[in-house]
Parts: sequence; C-alpha cells; structure tokens
Amino acid sequence: MKSETPLSQSACCDHGGTGPTVYDLPVPLSLREEWKTLATRRHFLGRMGKTLGWAGLATLLGDSVFGSTSAAERVTAGVGAHRLPDFAPKAKRAIYLFMSGAPSQMDLWDYKPTLANQFDKDLPDSVRGNQALTGMTAGQARFPIAPSHWAFAPQGNSGRYVSELLPWTGKLVDDITLIHTMQTDAINHEPAILLMNTGNMNPGKPSLGSWLAYGLGSMNENLPTFVVLNSTTMPGTDLQPISPKLWSSGFLSSEYAGVAFRSKGAPVLYLEDPSGMSRDVRRELIDAVNSINQMTLEEVGDPETNARINQYELAFRMQTSLPELTDFRDEPASTWTLYGDEAKQAGTFAYNCLLARRMAERGVRFTQVYQRGWDVHSNAVGNTPKLCTATDRGSYALVTDLKRRGLLEDTLVIWGGEFGRTVYSQGGLSKDNYGRDHHPRCFTVWMAGGGTKQGYVHGQTDDFCYNVVKDPVHVRDFNATVLRLLGMNHERFTFKFQGLEQKLTGVVPAKVIPELIA
Repeated sequence: MKSETPLSQSACCDHGGTGPTVYDLPVPLSLREEWKTLATRRHFLGRMGKTLGWAGLATLLGDSVFGSTSAAERVTAGVGAHRLPDFAPKAKRAIYLFMSGAPSQMDLWDYKPTLANQFDKDLPDSVRGNQALTGMTAGQARFPIAPSHWAFAPQGNSGRYVSELLPWTGKLVDDITLIHTMQTDAINHEPAILLMNTGNMNPGKPSLGSWLAYGLGSMNENLPTFVVLNSTTMPGTDLQPISPKLWSSGFLSSEYAGVAFRSKGAPVLYLEDPSGMSRDVRRELIDAVNSINQMTLEEVGDPETNARINQYELAFRMQTSLPELTDFRDEPASTWTLYGDEAKQAGTFAYNCLLARRMAERGVRFTQVYQRGWDVHSNAVGNTPKLCTATDRGSYALVTDLKRRGLLEDTLVIWGGEFGRTVYSQGGLSKDNYGRDHHPRCFTVWMAGGGTKQGYVHGQTDDFCYNVVKDPVHVRDFNATVLRLLGMNHERFTFKFQGLEQKLTGVVPAKVIPELIA
C-alpha cells in the first residue's frame, strides 16, 4: 500500500515540525528503519545549521541588532545549548535558596506594626472576603489575629525594617530586591511547590533548572549543569516532602534533570572505583558500554540513548572533579569567619551555601538548595527561630562571598518558598505561641545580584498582610523575569510536546516585571 502523501512532501517532526513521526507513516518496516536513520542525521544537521546560522548572523549584524554589548556578552550559551540567548543576559548562572514549607512573611520581612494592637481580634470579614481557605482552618469558629512575636528593627542605609530573627540577612537590605506581593494559584503544598519549581501545578513538567540546562547548556564539562542540595532538617519541625519531581527534566531529555548530591558520604553513589579497579580499567569499561550504546543509538535513534552516553562520560569526569569540589581545605580562614563553623558540617544549610559558591566559581549553571521545615501550622514561636538560625547566616554569607569575589554581578540568587502564611492563628492563640495556615495571596521573595535592582522593595500589602494593595507578582511573572535576567524570552523559549509549544510560564499570559531589573 502506498502512502497518500509522498515522503518528500512530509515535514519531519522535530520539536517544532508539523509532520508525522516515523511511527505514524503507513510504509513498510524497512523504509521506517531507513527513515529513522536519515531523520536522526537530519535532526542533527538541522540543529547545527540553525545554531551556526544565528551565530553567523549575530557576527554580521553586530551592534545594529544586539546593541552595544560585546560578543562575549551576546553569546553565552554553553556546551550542548539548544538556543542562543534572546537578550544580552545579566546573569550567567543562578542559585535558588528554597525554603520548603513556606516562611511567614509578616514574621520575617513584611513589617506590620499596627497588628500589635489587634492581638486576638477577629480578622475582618471584609479583609478575608470569599477567599478559599484550607481544610485545616475553614471550620474554625474564629480567625484571631496573631501579631508577630518578634521585634523589627531598621537595617542598612535604607532603614528597611527586618525581623530580629534575621540579624545577618537583614544586613543585605541595600543589596537585594524584596518582592512583598508574590501570588500563587495553589493553596496546598504539593501543587504550590510544583508551580514554583516547574511553572505548573501538575507533575511531569521540566523544572526551572532543567529548562536553563537545556536552553543555555553547560559552562563546565566536569560537573553537572544543574545540581540539587538538600539541607539537614531541623528536629521537631513539620516536614513537607520534597522529591525528584521538583528537579525533574519532565519531557526534556533526562540529562537535563537536577543531580541531587547526598548530604553524607560521597556526594553521589559509586563515586569511587571498586577495590582493585584502576582508572584505565574504568575508562575501558565505559568505552565498551558507550560503544554498545552507540550501536543502539544508530539502530534506534532514541535521544535518550545519547543522553545515557553523555551521562556515563560525565560520571567518569565527576570522579575527579567532585572530590576537589567538596574538599574545603583550600578555603582561607576568612571563609569560616563569614559562614561560621556550621559550614564545616556536611549537609547543613551553611555548608550547602558554601558549596553553591564553589560550584558558581566552577561554572555550574543552576544550583538549588532546599531547606525543609517551614510549615508552621503550630508552634511557630518554637520552630521559626530554629529555621532562621539554620538559614540566616548562610544566606548572608553566600551573597557577601559572591560579591567579594566579583561573582554576584552575573550570579542571580533567589530566596523564597511556595506561598505565605495567614495573619490569623490556626488553632489556639496565646502571647507565647501560635500557628499559621497556608496563604497564597501575598508572600515575600528576595533576589540578589544577576542584574536585579539593589535596595528595591516591590509591591505593597494591606495592613493585615493578607491582600495585595499594589503591584502583584504572579509566579508566572516571576519565572518570566528570572528567564529574562538569564537572557531568555519566556514566550519564545519553548519545546514542542504533545502538540503544544510548552513553556516554563505555561499557556496563561505572563509578563516580565521590569521594575525588578537594574
């Protein structure tokens, strides 16, 4: 049976093409096999042609199109990049300090002095309106206001008020961009943390780090492009689960997924060669496995086979690079003065911040540091200080260290969680303790370096820290802005999957927030 459409007129489906795949064509098996081989070669040559073409165009047109930036600033895509930046990037790399469980904005950053006189008064119905509540507080007879247990004091030249729980990070108010009006669509942890990390409330989408690894490529062939560091949990805190869904590559190749380092022992499993195996033998073993994989690739044309070859090669190089990365003996005494002795304990948040700085020096594109425990439904007065003590100095040290070393200018640092907390107490309320439920309407995130505006505060919340008064920032807008700082247009940065041009910012309109950019 002949195909109704001649093969010469069928567009090849290559993440943006509109034609059928080889498996959809009504042609004999032998022709399908030939098609797979030719299509694989065509994909490679097509991608190379586009990349070289754009690079040549950038060279020819120069400043007339790209402005007065230098060539080095214009073309910063790394090894394996799938596209050139759309803009001159302000940041080359990013470090995301993720406070899993959601910090309380009115206890840390969003100062509300008038609440002190409203202790145990009911939150006005006009403030709460018809906003959805979680099942944990929807049945409460009252919604009593719980002012912050801690004092606030002015910090920096700007005199910005910051909680006494953040004596170290508070010193950064003149260096960071504070966003008080972050908003999310989710009211529960799982969809909210997925939305913050992947731009979508459903699992299976690539994370922010995976998008950047895919688009911008690697700046270091000896370390992963995207690294995940999970910090030691604080005893007694409520721990929301985190999982590889948050650093998954989704429908992108698995080589773009985050590589999670372990907090104890070797950073990754099987880092050391087995007893009796020399490096030469290990090299021969990997070469043999890769030759088999290469034959499979040529036969089947599955991109995941190529990803496996690359991962074997990276793993071999990491056997040398990782021990050097995690050996802190070359750090001067000033490092420990800055980060504190806790940074010497593997797995602590301070240790991971120092490790993140070392990875930034070595060209790791995206590093995500998780600290669990911020889910303060009860005992907020007991647990919040623990979490601040664990993260405050490390956050300050990381930003300060990057600045001292000249890395902050092109390194974007982000701090934040998946949503905020309610001003009213969940459960019982006393002068000495309270709990806070989830609140998606307004929460605080801060950014430093990487082209962000120093000493800037964006947005305003009402007197109850419950609603946005001015300049809301949705998670989609935030992600669009992060991509913009790294040189990417969120509308054009797509990958075709299941018939849709997939984006980090999704199908709902999103916008860059220009006020956040210096």
